[in-house]
Amino acid sequence: MNWWKWTLSILIGLLTVIVVLMYTLLRLSLPAYEGEKTSNISNTTRLERDALGYLSIHAANRDDAAFALGFAHAQERFFQMDILRRNAAGELSALFGERALNTDQAQRRHRFRFRAERALALLNPSEQHLLSAYTKGVNEGLTSLTLPPFEYTLLQQSPEPWQPSDSFLVIYSMYIDLQSKVGRDDYAMTVLKQSLPAPWYDFLQQHSDIWQAALDGSVIAPVPMPTSAYPELLQTQKTACNDCSLMDSADIGSNNFAVAGTLTEHGSAILADDMHLGIRVPGTWYKAQLNWRENGNLHTVSGVTLPGTPAVVAGSNGHIAWGFTNSTADWHDLITLTLSDDGKRYLTPEGWQPFIYHYETIKVAGQPDETLELTETQWGPVVRFGDNHLFALRWVAYDAIAVNLSLLQFEYSRNVADALRLAPHIGAPAQNLLVADSHGQIGWSLIGPIPKRQLSDFDTAQDWSTGEQRWLGYYDAEQQPQYSALDRLWTANARMIGGDAYNIIGNGGYDLGARGWQIKQGLEALPQANEQDLHHIQLDNRALMLQRWQQLLLNVLDHDTVTEHQLQSYRQFVQTNSNNASVDAVGYTLVRAFRQQLLTLQFASLSALLEQQGARSQDLKFSLETPMWQMLQQQRTDTLPYGYASWKELLLAAVLQSKTELEQKYGSIAQSNWGQVNQANIRHPLASAIPLLGDWLNMPQTPMKGDRHMPRVQLPGFGQSERMVVAPGQEHKGILTIPAGQSGHPLSPFYRADHHYWLNEVALPFLPGEKKYQLLLTPQG
Repeated sequence: MNWWKWTLSILIGLLTVIVVLMYTLLRLSLPAYEGEKTSNISNTTRLERDALGYLSIHAANRDDAAFALGFAHAQERFFQMDILRRNAAGELSALFGERALNTDQAQRRHRFRFRAERALALLNPSEQHLLSAYTKGVNEGLTSLTLPPFEYTLLQQSPEPWQPSDSFLVIYSMYIDLQSKVGRDDYAMTVLKQSLPAPWYDFLQQHSDIWQAALDGSVIAPVPMPTSAYPELLQTQKTACNDCSLMDSADIGSNNFAVAGTLTEHGSAILADDMHLGIRVPGTWYKAQLNWRENGNLHTVSGVTLPGTPAVVAGSNGHIAWGFTNSTADWHDLITLTLSDDGKRYLTPEGWQPFIYHYETIKVAGQPDETLELTETQWGPVVRFGDNHLFALRWVAYDAIAVNLSLLQFEYSRNVADALRLAPHIGAPAQNLLVADSHGQIGWSLIGPIPKRQLSDFDTAQDWSTGEQRWLGYYDAEQQPQYSALDRLWTANARMIGGDAYNIIGNGGYDLGARGWQIKQGLEALPQANEQDLHHIQLDNRALMLQRWQQLLLNVLDHDTVTEHQLQSYRQFVQTNSNNASVDAVGYTLVRAFRQQLLTLQFASLSALLEQQGARSQDLKFSLETPMWQMLQQQRTDTLPYGYASWKELLLAAVLQSKTELEQKYGSIAQSNWGQVNQANIRHPLASAIPLLGDWLNMPQTPMKGDRHMPRVQLPGFGQSERMVVAPGQEHKGILTIPAGQSGHPLSPFYRADHHYWLNEVALPFLPGEKKYQLLLTPQG
């Protein structure tokens, strides 16, 4: 007994020593929040923080403000910044070892480090100077820590200094995130088009018939079901699909909407913006207010910044407020290559051309370096899907016009007209910009370059070898689509314009549209609006899109079916508890699961068909909701999936299979409330690598409201990465909340500072609160 006590005491002592050592190491990497520090900055600059860590910078000029922002970004978020630059450059293996090698090999084909250096060289002198100041601030913030951020200690690595071009790599990382399919969608559409008769291809890949809410009021007519027989390829499932998931929503998205001053009490227009991204610890955005003087005038810009870049990405300067959603239009094309007999050349309008080869070295932690051969054409890199034909990828991101620092000019814009003139010149992943000004005006524009294309079809791979199919440069600023309105505007990743403008930008996988339609309805129901009204729309979790599915499910659950399969409680939940994606809603879970199961069963043969040729059904550009609903209305026996003799049998199978899956996962139907299904999974990237203490780095696994196809987009690790509502000139009435906290350091008081408010719908102020911490950066000498 004494021996066991002695052993236990030693183990407890060792564990205590380890915990104390870890705590000490963590303490040594904490940022500085108070005091005075001699710095390489040009003028004394104040970094103030409120109780939640919202940063206010007070500087003599914009370059000093950039330096101070870089300093704060590095102290709070350097590891996050490092991941973003390494992700774009294909350099994650140097930190994480062999597990990241496949990702690096895939990213290197884009050659974004080379392109970032090219973008840096194209900046004008003032932009070069500002970016240099930001970079110096980052590196000083990093070296000012007693120990590097704790993640490097865990990885047994040392952080590398920030370079000016790294800020462009951060922007390229957003290209990868927001335009992520890089040819997979065109390939999936190509396989489908080549496999099916044209009428059925057009029917299966069409715009939503009822959820259209374009700003210009345009409507695209539904495609009726062909009278010809359902294609045999989709009737007979020779092999099962390994991944039967379908494209159901644009899960890289966002909402923004605005009301004009004619609808507000104070006369300023109000903007609401919630950008939907993967949610992790720390979050994407960092709240900051920049104050500086220029030509005797005080400039103040408040909002969210992206660590690694020097701009306020979305916010207000007192004259205009601006925010973004992903455009989800078509920004890349797949090119079918014609190869020579020896496979070493490809056909172009100028004849046979040799492939271009680049050789790069990937550093792998704990392993020898890997050498990678990259193959390119005059149009872009060579890509392959499975073991199929070679293609080339043409992507806006590859051109010098793709990235710049023009977004900084929003800081000086005085009204909507100024912002709309600037919008086409901004180098960033193409976004829907909404802007509101203090005069009460609102406007919409795409930002980013729009390619001028001469293509027979934007959606499938084309042969460019004759010169008939090609890109013809980019549209001039005055040719880019913009739209103004008297009272209300909205965007939500669905199609926003029609006619000639739609033919310019195409479709990159638009959202079904129910979310945008619901926002539009919410705005039109407001005779007058204030900031809280718009915030309420952001939090709207009504399941309007599922209403017809609820009714369909109730029709399936007739008396005989309910009795035979003992579905009495199931039907009761569906009937009484399906209207909202609320945490206690069992019926919502049931209707949602039924719909997904029915779609999966109906289109399993389609998924298998695509898989056999190296494509994926989730990469198709349109949701299959619209053709599914038409099939349900007509219930033709020839359109039944393999193995089902009647639609009644198929619908019942969707009920029973989805019910069984929920019971197996949650124990019973009664326990499968939506909050149980939709639990927060907001994790630190290294949490799983730390035994026992890893979960401490994550946000709590709490039930969450919201889902796809409604304004409150919320899934376990994806959703509203910020909630912002602001009227320029009335910022004191605005709202700004982020999902986790300002700091990436777990001992910081700001690590979880916003999370409780974000989770519980508390509207934090748009402006920083009362100063609680102050750090002075003072120039040397």
